[in-house]
Amino acid sequence: MDNLKVFRGILSLLMAFWLAFSSFCSPAAALTDEQKIVSQAWRIVNRAYLDDTFNHQNWAQVRQEALKARLKDRDTAYEAIQGMLKTLDDPFTRFLDPRQYRSLQVNTSGELTGVGLQIALNPETGKLEVVTPITGSPAEKAGIQPRDRIIKIEGKPTENLTLDQAASLMRGRIGSAVSLVIDRDGAAPKEISIIRDRITLNPVIAKLQKDKQNNIGYIRLTQFNANAPSELARAVSELEEKGADRYVLDLRNNPGGLLQAGIEVARLWLDSGIVVYTVNRQGIQGNFESFGPALTQDPLVVLVNQGTASASEILAGALQDNKRATLLGEKTFGKGLIQSLFELSDGSGLAVTIAKYETPNHRDINKLGITPDKVISSEPITINQVATSDDVQYQAAVKLLESKVNS
Repeated sequence: MDNLKVFRGILSLLMAFWLAFSSFCSPAAALTDEQKIVSQAWRIVNRAYLDDTFNHQNWAQVRQEALKARLKDRDTAYEAIQGMLKTLDDPFTRFLDPRQYRSLQVNTSGELTGVGLQIALNPETGKLEVVTPITGSPAEKAGIQPRDRIIKIEGKPTENLTLDQAASLMRGRIGSAVSLVIDRDGAAPKEISIIRDRITLNPVIAKLQKDKQNNIGYIRLTQFNANAPSELARAVSELEEKGADRYVLDLRNNPGGLLQAGIEVARLWLDSGIVVYTVNRQGIQGNFESFGPALTQDPLVVLVNQGTASASEILAGALQDNKRATLLGEKTFGKGLIQSLFELSDGSGLAVTIAKYETPNHRDINKLGITPDKVISSEPITINQVATSDDVQYQAAVKLLESKVNS
C-alpha cells in the first residue's frame, strides 16, 4: 500500500509539471512572427560572428532585452535587430531590410542606378567615408574623391545612418538629383548636387601601351565582381597576343567585392603559393592556394592607394608576399574582415563579419593596410589622366619595369 501511495504521489507531481509545461508552451506563450525574426537574427550572429565575446558582453542577455520590447509590427522587429547589432560596435555587421538585401545581392554584378559611390563607415571615427567613386560614374565626374566624408545626404545628417540606409538615400531613378555635403581634409564642407544615372559595373579596362621602348600591358581592375576573373584572364590573353612583355595592374580606388573573385584573380598571376589565410573565432586558419600555371611570367607592378581595399588588398598582399609583383603607390585602405550574407525568413537579411584574413606572411591588414614596396604619393587626377604622362605613379611603374627588363 505504501508503495502505491508513493507511486500516486510521483504521478501527481509529473502531471502537475506537465500541465505547467504545457501552459508555458501553449500558443498564447509562443513567439510571435516578429519575435521569431529577432530570434533568428540573434542565432545567426551567435553561431557565426567573428568575436566570440560579442564585444565583451552577454549576448544571451542582449536577446532577452530585445524580446522584452513590444514588437508590434515588422518595423519594430527590424529596429530591435538593429539595436542588437549596434551593441557589437562593428559597422560591417548590419541588418538589411528586404529591398536592401536584394540590392546588395546584385551589387557585385549587373547594373545599378544611383551616383556610383563605394562607401564605408570608418571604424575609428564612425563617419561615413568614400572608399572610391566608380569609374565613369556621376560621382567621379562631380569630383568626389576617396576618403571624402559624406556629412549629409538630401539634408539628412549621416552620423546615425547605417551603410545601407546611406546607400538607399543616394539611389534613385535615372535623371533625378541628390544633394551631398562633402567634408574633405584642408577644405570647408561643400554641397554637391549629382544627377543619378545607370552605373555599369565593368570591372576590367585593358590596353597595350606600345612605343619604341615599351610593350606594357596596362590592366585596370575597378572591382571584384563575379566576372572579374574571367574578364582579367581574357585581357591578359589578348595583351599577350599583341606582344605585351611586362604589366601594370592598377588596383587604385578598387574597393574590393567578392572574396572568391580576389582569390581567383591572384591565382591567375601565381604558379604556386598561399594566396590568403582566413581566421575564424576559434582561431582556425583556412587557406587558399594557387596551383598554377600562371597566365604569364612577365614582370608585374601593382599600383595601389588609399582607395585599394578588401579583396584588392588580398590580391596585393598575395602578389607582394609571394614576390610575384612590386607594389607601388600609397598605403592601402585597411579592411581585413570577411562578411557573409544570411537571409532571414521574411526576405530581409544580415551581413555578418565571420572571419578576418591574413596575407601569406601572416600580416593582419585590418585597420593597418599594406605599405607598398615603393611609396609614391600622387595628387588627385581625372579619369582621363590615368595611365598617361600626367599620372606620376603610372610613370614610376613604367620606369621600374624598364629597369627590370633591362637588368
